[in-house]
Amino acid sequence: MTYQTINPYTNEVLATFPDATKQEVDSAISAAHEAFQVWRETTFEVRTAVLSKAAELLRADRRRYAELLTLEMGKVIAEAEAEVDLSADIVQYYADRGESLLETVKVPVALAAEGDVEIVNEPLGVLLSVEPWNFPFYQVVRVAAPQLLAGNTILLKHASNVPQAAAVFEDLFERAGLPAGAFKNLYLPHDLTEYVINDPRVRGVALTGSEEAGAVIAGYAAKAIKKSTLELGGSDAFVVLADADMDKTVEWAVFGRHWNAGQVCVSAKRMIIVDEIFDEFMQKYRDGVAALTMGDPMDPTTTLAPMSSQGAADNLAQQVARAVTGGATAETLGAKAPTEGAFFQPTVLTGMIPTNPSYYEEFFGPVSIVIRVKDEAEAIAVANDSPFGLGGSVFTKDTVRGKKVARQIETGMVYVNHPTMVKADIPFGGVKHSGYGHELTNLGIQEFINKKVIDVVDINAAF
Repeated sequence: MTYQTINPYTNEVLATFPDATKQEVDSAISAAHEAFQVWRETTFEVRTAVLSKAAELLRADRRRYAELLTLEMGKVIAEAEAEVDLSADIVQYYADRGESLLETVKVPVALAAEGDVEIVNEPLGVLLSVEPWNFPFYQVVRVAAPQLLAGNTILLKHASNVPQAAAVFEDLFERAGLPAGAFKNLYLPHDLTEYVINDPRVRGVALTGSEEAGAVIAGYAAKAIKKSTLELGGSDAFVVLADADMDKTVEWAVFGRHWNAGQVCVSAKRMIIVDEIFDEFMQKYRDGVAALTMGDPMDPTTTLAPMSSQGAADNLAQQVARAVTGGATAETLGAKAPTEGAFFQPTVLTGMIPTNPSYYEEFFGPVSIVIRVKDEAEAIAVANDSPFGLGGSVFTKDTVRGKKVARQIETGMVYVNHPTMVKADIPFGGVKHSGYGHELTNLGIQEFINKKVIDVVDINAAF
């Protein structure tokens, strides 16, 4: 594979980086393992100080970090700045909570002879973090921050199109005071990924990416008997009931589908609208999407970025063509996209039915699937008719009803009157083909922890 910085706005190749050699990989694993022996014994006071410093450095140089995100994967500069802020918030979340997230738990036992039982939380060791390009900083910190706090060390295999974002994060943690080797970026070729996972010093792997990549990595981990977590694709349902506040709902629909150019696992990909308000929604949604402005992502007036690469845009175009061949209707909206760069014309697909070969696919870009249903019951059925189960949302003025509907949707996260949200203090995770395991909050830090039972038994206790 080739690690390159290609500006999606111009398709210009700006930098190329060599793949890591087997010798470099061995050296990185050794350094990470040696760092683990020290870091695991380092006090929480020191660990949290490192995390606090990393958050401080992110905030202090916010614009420079944001510009790198825009340069490498094309997101509009305001969204890039927001990602830097979110990343700093996540790092600070763990710095603020520190040892409280890993406190020893006393286990009540029925008989005195069973002893004094407690569960202690201990780090596993070196972890491999395999991350995607769509949120080059956020995806890294939601694994690195909790696991570094826990005492683990990290090897990073980032996406091939964000090599500078990967390298700058290694530099960030180094400047924050993390011991050498405890966080290492590797431009790892695919043919060495299994080699890393098989190394006995590597104790787990966390991946965010596609179903296909998740299946491969999970297979490697399973064969090596290593813990893994997977955050994979999504096709989030955006359910609109008849009593929804239409103007606010449409505003959130446009945002929920098109932020980060629609390249978000938890984008509002399938809009499921009850028949009673379908026509009103469609008219307002068309107007909202048509008002988006494509252009230079560094320009603050741009509201729809290019896609991450020309290849991604081309693949999405082929996917839309297959959906149309299968019977769907495609409607493009807005001013014509720039001819230079990896732009994709916003598109709405209607008439999508289960027999369409593309019906169950994830569309990763500014393509909206809009489905008309007769009532709430059918909306829930359609929402659940998906191999994915990451996020979702329900729009209604009756929040009690909204919660009731949310509980019936088979997915990892459901928001009422808001698209699926990402915050430092809200857990993140899915079910079905969207993966397993959680990230963020106390749930995330527990994923790569040895919950060791220690039982102190009185030697004089009777059998």
